[in-house]
Amino acid sequence: MELGAELDPRNVLAALVAVVSRRSLQEKIQVSGQVAMELDLTADPTFAELSARVHALVGERFTVRVDGMELTATDSGTALGSEAGDDPGRIAGQVRRALADGLHEPSRRISVLELASDTDRALVAAFEGSGTAPAPARCVHDLVDERARRTPDAPAVGTGAEEITYGQLVDRADQLAARLAHAGAGPGHVVGVLGERSPETIISLLAVLKAGAAYLALAPEWPDARLAALLGDASVEVVLAPGEFAGRIPGGLTVVPVDTSAEVRGAGPGPLPAGLTPGHLAYVSYTSGSTGEPKGVCVPHAAVSRLVSSPDWTVFGPTDVFLQVSPVSFDASVLEIWAPLCNGGRVVLLPPGRVDVDRMGEVIRTAGVTHLWLTAGLFHQMVDHQLGRLGGVRHLFAGGDVVSPQAVARLLAAHPGMSFTNGYGPTENTTFTACATFRDPPPPGPVPIGRPISGTRVKVLDAEGKTVPPGVVGELHAAGAGLALGYLGRPAATADRFVPDPDGASPGARLYRTGDLVRWRSDGMLDFCGRADSQVKINGYRVEPDEIATVLAAHPEIRSAAVVDEPGSGSGKQLVGYVVPVRSSSDAPPPGDLRGWLRDRLPEYLVPARIVTLAELPLTLNGKVARDALPQARTAARSVPNDYVAPRLPVERLLCRLWSETLNIEKIGIDDDFFELGGHSLIAADLLARLQNEYGIEIPARMLYLSPTVGELAELEELAPLRARLG
Repeated sequence: MELGAELDPRNVLAALVAVVSRRSLQEKIQVSGQVAMELDLTADPTFAELSARVHALVGERFTVRVDGMELTATDSGTALGSEAGDDPGRIAGQVRRALADGLHEPSRRISVLELASDTDRALVAAFEGSGTAPAPARCVHDLVDERARRTPDAPAVGTGAEEITYGQLVDRADQLAARLAHAGAGPGHVVGVLGERSPETIISLLAVLKAGAAYLALAPEWPDARLAALLGDASVEVVLAPGEFAGRIPGGLTVVPVDTSAEVRGAGPGPLPAGLTPGHLAYVSYTSGSTGEPKGVCVPHAAVSRLVSSPDWTVFGPTDVFLQVSPVSFDASVLEIWAPLCNGGRVVLLPPGRVDVDRMGEVIRTAGVTHLWLTAGLFHQMVDHQLGRLGGVRHLFAGGDVVSPQAVARLLAAHPGMSFTNGYGPTENTTFTACATFRDPPPPGPVPIGRPISGTRVKVLDAEGKTVPPGVVGELHAAGAGLALGYLGRPAATADRFVPDPDGASPGARLYRTGDLVRWRSDGMLDFCGRADSQVKINGYRVEPDEIATVLAAHPEIRSAAVVDEPGSGSGKQLVGYVVPVRSSSDAPPPGDLRGWLRDRLPEYLVPARIVTLAELPLTLNGKVARDALPQARTAARSVPNDYVAPRLPVERLLCRLWSETLNIEKIGIDDDFFELGGHSLIAADLLARLQNEYGIEIPARMLYLSPTVGELAELEELAPLRARLG
């Protein structure tokens, strides 16, 4: 495509380099052909600075290639063509606009050069969604009550051993709500709910909403320090907890026992608050905080209603059977619990404890699960190890991280007629912001995160808040009925992330800056391109490494710390901590002690798989931690407190080798606990799959939880054939 003879081709090349960087997120651009060079854009140069570099290195006549685009400058003019199937016309238009903006204002940084035309802006506006909910907003408990009035005898919540109907669910929640009101809970209050996956926990959540309060779901596996910190931060005064967990609640708080038996329920419900609106707070969900402090996201009833009432991206109804897999403290549970209960469906609860794919596959089959939400890591494991058990599922949702297109293709090829949704969404926009749904295997390439769902409007903007055209990376901003109210008790953090929406339909409309980088496809789908900050996803959980580093650095024997993510087992990621001790490296606390320090203060998913001691943390010229310079050895030292005991038997040596390779740890002893070494359910599935695929030994996942050391595992009856074979 001809760009014109009047243009200085070196300025055109500078504009092309800027456009390629904006489209690809590359900071070092390779130029090849008659001129070979690398242009480093890490410092985000101005157009004038970039153009000056190009002028110093390139003459007026040349043919060069940049990321599949060929730029030719001759006496007759400058032309741009594509070697890689890209649309040269669209890219040429972006180059023209970048060049015009850069020449008009040479001091502009290349990250904010104008690339969008009026046509681009009109096209993107059609992709962005309306932000209007598909149905009038309702309170969550009103939606459940309505279903209970229609079908009181329909099953609502079940475990296999226990089943409660909609009538029983609402009746017990009413009774418990009255007890909460008597304890002082009501509108404007946050009530803690501490419990595992159980009917009582579901009843508790509904009771809190009926009392007019908001629930803060707490996980029993969290350390006491974490529970106390969140309860204090949310100003919780009343906590619902079963008897076995009541002793973990800090003194001074009112503990209402979760006992919904007839003997405790009493004569009838007391008066419940009137005047509740969908704008009232429904729940508070804490996310990992970049400042080292977790932030409570405040989600109103209207945002949940927008997610579960008459969505345009799926259909929820009375025949749906959802499996609740997620911890209630994780916002995926909002979909798992309230989508079925607000639409007359049924919730099946995975038994409490660690999630293992064997048990989950069996529950899916026996309970007739039709709808299943899985984090990306768990989705990959289910496809690898339980694909046949997914045959009855009508709609499978996955998200929380990048999903494998090969896994999606395997799933849909094995189960024709199933719908698969790749769902994307931060907690601040209530579980899902955009979704891509497939009934046939998606085309090759990354699986998109889709289009904005009903009730959501999104914008993709550059650093100056300007719309970027399709193909160019920008930060995703979300608006609409799913938006949270903000962060509990943190007005500054709220103002930083929830910014004014200049295109909002009503006064005070806001946009949530997600910190996620995306690009529009030409068909209106969004591609996920990574994080604008250091936030990462580990096993589906949103993690701010700086929060963990802050806790590590608070250890009395640690001077400074950093935490990064790196590739872990299979396709997943793992966290790695780096610490500098107060004294010498030889006096540093053992890694196992530091991981124990973290376990006492943070949930397990925030504890790094390994911790490395350094003399100093590498720093950039600006004094920040140079994360790229941190050593990333593929194996780590043992980080458990027990003494090393070497394997003696052939089967023990084999298992130690497999554990070492799967966990990326250099030396495993027969008394080392798999989970204390950093293992979790997804890594366990990989390990057991290797035993089955390479040695024909099939061990249920629960056996690893019961026998978590090499020595114990080697003695299992299931390994008798392997012991006999090895001698």
